Amino acid sequence: MRTLHLQGLALIAVIALAFGVPYLAPYDPAEQLDPASTRYSPPGSSCWVIEMADGRVLAADLQSRHPQHEALQIVRLGLTLEIPIADIINLSDQGVPERRRFLLGTDKFGRDILSRLLYGARVSLGIGFLAAGIGFLLGGTVGSIAGLSGGIIDRLLMRFVDALLAFPRIFLVFTLSALFEGPSWMVIVVLGGTGWMAASRLVRAEVLRVKASPWVEAARASGQSSWRILTRQILPSALDPLVVETTLRVGEVILLEAALSFLGFGVLPPTPSWGQMIADGSDAITYAWWITAFPGAAITLTVIFINLLGDRSTAQVNSPSLSESVSAV
Repeated sequence: MRTLHLQGLALIAVIALAFGVPYLAPYDPAEQLDPASTRYSPPGSSCWVIEMADGRVLAADLQSRHPQHEALQIVRLGLTLEIPIADIINLSDQGVPERRRFLLGTDKFGRDILSRLLYGARVSLGIGFLAAGIGFLLGGTVGSIAGLSGGIIDRLLMRFVDALLAFPRIFLVFTLSALFEGPSWMVIVVLGGTGWMAASRLVRAEVLRVKASPWVEAARASGQSSWRILTRQILPSALDPLVVETTLRVGEVILLEAALSFLGFGVLPPTPSWGQMIADGSDAITYAWWITAFPGAAITLTVIFINLLGDRSTAQVNSPSLSESVSAV
């Protein structure tokens, strides 16, 4: 198909991100590193991490080796402390503890924003593509059956679709999310199961158009089987606009998931998502702007890219070449 290569590249990028996040994220996104010392650390800040034998983890602004005693001097929360070397388990060969850098800062629990942003990308993009895929399958199936069958089946299916479209989707999504609050897969099912109706009408209209086209009539006159006409003529032409519609729906689903997570109906903590990150920083936006700014920018840029991808695909679908039109006949 003419547009599948664009969506295929986007899907490959999402899959690569999903598998590559554990290697790209510098730290555990759920790790609360000494929150009293590292909470609301600004972008570009760093700290020394001292792991104690008793299981405690301390984050220090400064550290130095005591010249006379086997102890490490650290400055934490403005106080100078001495810790025996024997009590520290993460000293390097040079005798210094681990140093962590927070390129995008930390949140109120001392969690690294960059790590959470990357893991949140896997969650938000995964939900967007999978929910849009569910809409693709449901919309394509219902629309194809209605357009190919005609008669009473067509009317019943379209009246059912009209009844679902009569409900505001956002209200339906919030209601189902509140009733079936749970893991990420439930969010995918809710968003995908409420976003296929417009796609079904699009596919039905395209199937009806292609069924009445001259090349399908010519194929029937040449004695081709109904199955061959369906698979070689009708469905490929009908699925082109559905692919474009699905691409545009991905951005819409990402925004809906962000809204759900922001309101507490989406992905449950501690799993990070972009909407949940914005909600976490909403009470500190005046003095810790980075908690909401970076996931907000990620959502904005992602939706813009997906919409541009959909616009480009739309142009390709609406401007078939002469050779393609001749080959279709």
